[in-house]
Amino acid sequence: MKAIVYDKYTKPELLELQEVDKPDPADDEVLVRIRAASVNPADRYMLTGTPYVARVESGLFKPKTNRLGVDFAGKVEAVGEKVTQFQPGDEVFGGRTGAFAEYVCVRESRAVVPKPANVTFEEAAAVAVAALTALQGLRDKGQFQPGQKVLINGASGGVGTFAVQIAKAFEADVTGVCSTRNVELVRSLGADQVVDYTKEDFTQSDQRYDLMLDIAGSRSWSECKRVLNPQARLVVVGAPKGTRLLGPLSHIVRLRLAAVGSSQKVVFFVAKVNKSDLEIVRELLEAGKVKPVIDRQYALGEIAEALSYVGAGHARAKVVITV
Repeated sequence: MKAIVYDKYTKPELLELQEVDKPDPADDEVLVRIRAASVNPADRYMLTGTPYVARVESGLFKPKTNRLGVDFAGKVEAVGEKVTQFQPGDEVFGGRTGAFAEYVCVRESRAVVPKPANVTFEEAAAVAVAALTALQGLRDKGQFQPGQKVLINGASGGVGTFAVQIAKAFEADVTGVCSTRNVELVRSLGADQVVDYTKEDFTQSDQRYDLMLDIAGSRSWSECKRVLNPQARLVVVGAPKGTRLLGPLSHIVRLRLAAVGSSQKVVFFVAKVNKSDLEIVRELLEAGKVKPVIDRQYALGEIAEALSYVGAGHARAKVVITV
């Protein structure tokens, strides 16, 4: 089968498709013929090995895994002897390292669930990392309650487009912050108010929020706290690229330190791709309460272009890879 393989930290433009052995599912695994995958910022971090601090997990001198990509959607081609939930022909989606390939094996108990009939493979492939980041950021780290006022800074990105919709599904009053070209998109996703940051500074507003999901990472703590209620939470999802050593962590550390002693809390986390939360998102997709938004599509052989496009910061919503 064809797959993206890398044996050392490198640049996107040096990636090439390679022929590798098609995997055989273990007793508790399903073999998925991938129809589509999607790109996340973390894919570029894994490929380049930056920021360097991340190499503690990914591998100090070379990557621990030579496969790239997480989000996938496709059809089950074969199942292991102990698999009971799936059978060949089932349409599924989920998350598994090595998704930039024609096939992937994933444990039945892990992050793979049935694809709703009202969602295309391309749309389903856009879900796993971004949607679960939005869900866990709002529900777990933000401790969201229905009726609260939620501010989403970076509402037009991959995580942001899901966050707006999930927050509305949870009955929040949602304000989305984005650029001029994305105002109508964010409004169409259900945001109650949309702030165009090129025309208005949301940190100078009289509005106060119970929860801020910061995906853009464009503001300091002193600016953010102005619009937060006394017991509010600031959940940091994204940040500027920063230095090659610390990358986005430098911004996150500054926020955490600045907020010490405040009644308002700053929380940072990395999403966990798991089956139970994918089931929740699947139900929202099936009910039509959440719909993935796709910016561009690339072929598997164009993965270098796709990674470069996402890395340049031009993408809105999700970038999908067709296989």
